[in-house]
Amino acid sequence: MKSGKNKIDTSVVEDHDGILTIRGGGAQRDWNGIHYKQGMFCKNVGTTGLSANIATIPPGGVAYAHIHVGFEVILYIIAGKVRHEFGPALKRAVENEAGDFIYIKPGVPHEVFNMSDTEPVVAFVARSSADEWDNIIPYDHSQRG
Repeated sequence: MKSGKNKIDTSVVEDHDGILTIRGGGAQRDWNGIHYKQGMFCKNVGTTGLSANIATIPPGGVAYAHIHVGFEVILYIIAGKVRHEFGPALKRAVENEAGDFIYIKPGVPHEVFNMSDTEPVVAFVARSSADEWDNIIPYDHSQRG
């Protein structure tokens, strides 16, 4: 998995003694086939139990199969349409589109597909982990049935 996840720009964080701001969502970072606005997490604003950012899956793109270890994820689809293949051997599937909220329980293997070849998927992503991507492991495709 090609990664730009370590490109953290702390200079864009404004600290107003208790209220921290990143104007415009911060610089783009890439991880696991997805483009992310830097957002907020432990390494740039000092969160202790959550992280959040904006994720963009390019047209025809895939967020390769992975598992969130020990934390929950809630997504809100702002634009586009996705298909999650999930569960043991990724045998189940669900489709979501703009306006949908998605909750992913800890430990559920899943792979995310942008269903359009012309439009990106854009989502707000919130995690119950301050580490952002540190507790995510790849899911072995050979386990697919």
